[in-house]
Amino acid sequence: MPMNATMPALEDELGDVLEKAIRHVGLGLEMVATTAGVELGRIKDALDYRSELTTSELGRLAGVLHLNEVGLCALAQGQYPSPEAGRLPFRLHPLRMPYGVGVANAYLVTTGGDSAVLFDTGASHAELHRAWPASITRLDAVFVTHYEAEHIGGLDTVLRESGLGHFYGPPTGRWPECRGLGEGEKVVVAGLQITALHTPGHAPEHNCYTLGLVGPAGPGDLLISGDLIFAGSLGGGYFCCKRQLAHARRVLENLPDNMLVAPGHGPLTSVGIERRFNPFLI
Repeated sequence: MPMNATMPALEDELGDVLEKAIRHVGLGLEMVATTAGVELGRIKDALDYRSELTTSELGRLAGVLHLNEVGLCALAQGQYPSPEAGRLPFRLHPLRMPYGVGVANAYLVTTGGDSAVLFDTGASHAELHRAWPASITRLDAVFVTHYEAEHIGGLDTVLRESGLGHFYGPPTGRWPECRGLGEGEKVVVAGLQITALHTPGHAPEHNCYTLGLVGPAGPGDLLISGDLIFAGSLGGGYFCCKRQLAHARRVLENLPDNMLVAPGHGPLTSVGIERRFNPFLI
């Protein structure tokens, strides 16, 4: 897959990362400022996306908030790395759809022809339809990472129109159409081997998926990370920050550096970049 020439902006700016990190450590803002030796007003400006923090201040904040200083500085300076252009043994179609003030991603993966496997269904069927490539006319399977509105908005219509009648996702009692997949469970479809990784934290029911062609040994070539890992950040730990962080570390530690990562928001990244630069992963 040639890299998309118009990669979207990072999902999280410096202010978002600092806000999430403060929530993770459980410290009040004044305590963070005092401990880091950074003026409270300057931290508040950063949280309001008006940051003029120096490299020294960022370094002290990284120490207090248990963040990767190199990655935090790269993010603040607009120099967060992107994956090198490369090729996957299958075609990846990122489907980017507006949602609120941001963008939500769904993905189509095809090994050829006019059929594909869909990961998440976007904020609505209308937005999914607008982002849909004309070359894909059939679905072999649908996978869901988690059950937030911007990731399953088009699900009912997709299941009806595709004739599949079911999807794969984290086990849930809310969707009778769900064929639940737990940690390490595999599905082989359309020449792909898809492995579920159970990763609650952002939400109580959350899966990531690794993909590879059927046959070659190894974990595959692509990680669909949902809202576990973004380029330069993590999803909000709305269910449990500690579990979110633990699963992010576990997933990245066990996958190869050159594996491409396709998040639920923001641009593509890679395991190696996130392992070395993600501010939360030290």
